[in-house]
Amino acid sequence: QVRLVESGGGLVQAGGSLKLSCAASGSIFSINSMGWYRQAPGNQRELVATISSGGSTNYADSVKGRFTISIDNAKKMVDLQMNSLEPEDTAVYYCNLKEGGRMWYRSEYWGQGTQVTVSS
Repeated sequence: QVRLVESGGGLVQAGGSLKLSCAASGSIFSINSMGWYRQAPGNQRELVATISSGGSTNYADSVKGRFTISIDNAKKMVDLQMNSLEPEDTAVYYCNLKEGGRMWYRSEYWGQGTQVTVSS
């Protein structure tokens, strides 16, 4: 049973910063990638940032230059440093883990989500 536990959400004023962390536990064969997605009310879940086990990153255009994702493969943890937050960043943020090799994955897991609210 693989479990992802997120932490670090909360309420912050526009322009402020938050750091999200996600820790994976359980029997994991190997990590293909970890990442963060978000879902605002009435919207579909969207990619925020992903990082491969090798350190390759991918960011949504809306967060480039403001958010930084990092991974600790040994600890099976992924962090998301969010700076210059905007009200549009308000959403539930979900941690994601893809289990597999460098170029493939066989399973995908999600955390329960953590609320991020940015006030104007």
